[in-house]
Amino acid sequence: MKKVRITVLKTTLDQELAAEYGAEGLGPCPMLREGQVFYADYAKPEGLCDEAWKAIYQYVFALAHGAGEGLFYFGDWIRKPGVAICSCNDGLRPVIFKLEATDEEAAVNYTPVR
Repeated sequence: MKKVRITVLKTTLDQELAAEYGAEGLGPCPMLREGQVFYADYAKPEGLCDEAWKAIYQYVFALAHGAGEGLFYFGDWIRKPGVAICSCNDGLRPVIFKLEATDEEAAVNYTPVR
């Protein structure tokens, strides 16, 4: 299993939806910032939003297990092998992530319970 680099590409705010549904003073996600980088394999990296992890973990898992050697789906989504562009589930202020397969081996840092 390989590590996957998670880069925050963009924090956004849908002004129209925020004006209609958002709380007063709502802005882009306050938890993450553009350019922030995390590394993951089987577990959520420390400091990454739980909701974002739930939205992207299946792509992280796939890349960590070799999906990065080809293109996702039928090559009609992302043109670069080993890359996925994903977002969190916040409909008013989604955060856009770039996930990249790396050559760095992942290491289990816990003792499994048997």
